[in-house]
Amino acid sequence: MEQNELILKVEGLSVNYGHVEALKDASLTIGRGEIVVLLGANGAGKTTLMETILGVHPPKTGTITFKGASITGKPADKNVRDGISLVPEGPGVFASMSVSDNLLLGAHHNLRDSAGKLDRVFDWFPILKDRKDQTAGTLSGGERRMLAIGRSLMSNPELILIDEPSIGLAPKIVNDIFAIISQLNAEGYAILLSEQNAYKALKASHRGYVLETGRVVLEGASADLLNNPAIKEAYLGA
Repeated sequence: MEQNELILKVEGLSVNYGHVEALKDASLTIGRGEIVVLLGANGAGKTTLMETILGVHPPKTGTITFKGASITGKPADKNVRDGISLVPEGPGVFASMSVSDNLLLGAHHNLRDSAGKLDRVFDWFPILKDRKDQTAGTLSGGERRMLAIGRSLMSNPELILIDEPSIGLAPKIVNDIFAIISQLNAEGYAILLSEQNAYKALKASHRGYVLETGRVVLEGASADLLNNPAIKEAYLGA
């Protein structure tokens, strides 16, 4: 994949919750084959930005372009059909449903070759194949994150939005999740990653954006951000 070929372009995006400005004139780009990370504290606007790209929230101002076509204000279900998926923060699974049924929900808009899609996810996540008949609520935290990622893959996305994948997980499981993200990227998926573990995220990504109170205040190559004194102080404890 050519990283300089844009798959997503966000320009001047503003989103309000009532009288509260959750996003303020935010802009970013993602190239095909890129992992781009969003850094910022809780409440900085990372989740809002992802959900607005997907179509959950209508923007007050700004434009969103996906694969060269405007998707500004387009409903989320149509954006999923067109190739965008979201892995939400937290467990992100239906606890009372089986692992297999959770995965099939990810392909609800297109059930053709659902068996083939399941096999592909099980190739990625063998533990899910072993647990396929269990209810999702019986899985460990790491297994639930794998299930949420697997469900997003069932929609055949080209761009995957992953919100806080490491939250609440043990360090070893965090390493496993980031290895999976890197492998997905190597297969050609473009990934927008929201993450508070700045070191892990910057090491895994190509570029990054820093959000503060809904505004993009800094952007650059991940290697440059890792060495930025302000980033070190704010996010890396240095």
